[in-house]
Amino acid sequence: MTKLQQINWNEYADKALSGERLTMEESLSVIQADDSELLAILQAAYRVRRHYYGNKVKLNLIMNAKSGLCPEDCGYCSQSIVSNAPIEKYTLLEKDTLVDGARKAMELKAGTYCIVASGRGPSNREVDQVVAAVQEIKATMPMKICACLGILNEEQARRLKEAGVDRYNHNLNTSSSHFGRITTTHTYDDRVQTVEKAKTAGMSPCSGCIIGMGESDREIVEIAWSLRELGADSIPVNFLHPIEGTPLAGRNDLNPRRCLKVLALFRFICPSKEIRVSGGRELQLRSLQPLSLYAANSVFVGDYLTTEGQESLADHRMIEDLGFEIEECALG
Repeated sequence: MTKLQQINWNEYADKALSGERLTMEESLSVIQADDSELLAILQAAYRVRRHYYGNKVKLNLIMNAKSGLCPEDCGYCSQSIVSNAPIEKYTLLEKDTLVDGARKAMELKAGTYCIVASGRGPSNREVDQVVAAVQEIKATMPMKICACLGILNEEQARRLKEAGVDRYNHNLNTSSSHFGRITTTHTYDDRVQTVEKAKTAGMSPCSGCIIGMGESDREIVEIAWSLRELGADSIPVNFLHPIEGTPLAGRNDLNPRRCLKVLALFRFICPSKEIRVSGGRELQLRSLQPLSLYAANSVFVGDYLTTEGQESLADHRMIEDLGFEIEECALG
């Protein structure tokens, strides 16, 4: 047996449950473990997941509230200025359409409704539109609202919170050392500052990453550590969907086993946080999608921003087949 095969993964679960952060060497051992160790790693991660969340699964639904028309150069994104992907482009949807999206989320048993708009950041008029929609949703539905509108100023963050936005998403996406190879029109610190402004305004911080963009194993550990230090309550772990027409088209760095090890690592490093299997799960996890929920406790249902997701009833069946339970109300 090799040194990696002799690791007692339950010791990693013990460290996570005691609040102790894994070292770099320990973290790398998870990602670099032989595939024969995968089920043992997932079993240890499941111990931590079960401690904090039992067998409940949180569902989230995205509304692509504004598509394309973005001046930023994020290499993974079909909506960026450097993308030639053939996507639908439109300005911010009207209030009634945003409210209807929340009703659809409830029908699909999603406890959190995510209003996502492309662009560097919202105009004050766009904030007005989102505020009006959120106020109506909150008055009529028991729904957690997450907004993802880009870079915010303090006043915009305050207004969103007062309207009833529970959570604000702004992903760090990758480690600070890798960030400049993915995006140049804004900085890693710009993203950190927006998350901090959302926290200061009283919104729950949601921030995550995209795996498979050419980052090293160490950089995966670094972004997990950064999200722990940032205090993100909800961490979407995306797996790159290399969309034709984007600078990252054609990348193929992932396989389902690596994705599962990454999810287990995030559970060990951020043990009490909502770990969400997000964009790219259908493409990169494929037939091993159910195993992801032994480490993660949350998924997106329905479609993503410009790519299709798995049919929602298939997600419901997957959760039922695992013996897990959908948490239909995310409030409280």
